[in-house]
Amino acid sequence: MPSRSADETAGEGRREPRPDPPLYQLKAEFFKTLGHPVRIRVLELLSIRPHAVSEMLPEVGVESAALSQQLAVLRRANLVTARREGSAVYYQLATDDVAELLRVARGILTGVLQGQIELLAGLRASS
Repeated sequence: MPSRSADETAGEGRREPRPDPPLYQLKAEFFKTLGHPVRIRVLELLSIRPHAVSEMLPEVGVESAALSQQLAVLRRANLVTARREGSAVYYQLATDDVAELLRVARGILTGVLQGQIELLAGLRASS
């Protein structure tokens, strides 16, 4: 094992505080969490009202294990909360801000699609 110089060992024992990640990095990680169609569908359902897992299964169209996995991701991100009633587990949004985010995203997408429709109409008219 090669020996290390005093300069290499001088800082050991002291840890430099890690800087907090920049806000843009945290936002990117947040949007990555939202980057799965099943998670978006679950959040849409929960923006209407709390749902039992059994109620969500036919709505999201995945196997039970896959839904559980996606719900776990949403729980770890603190986007949903769960409560047990007997043998049923009910999920709800952790905050109404999530429902608002979905509404804003829908509005943005509506505008983008409207712009694409207008562009397509213009292309068809010029041919």
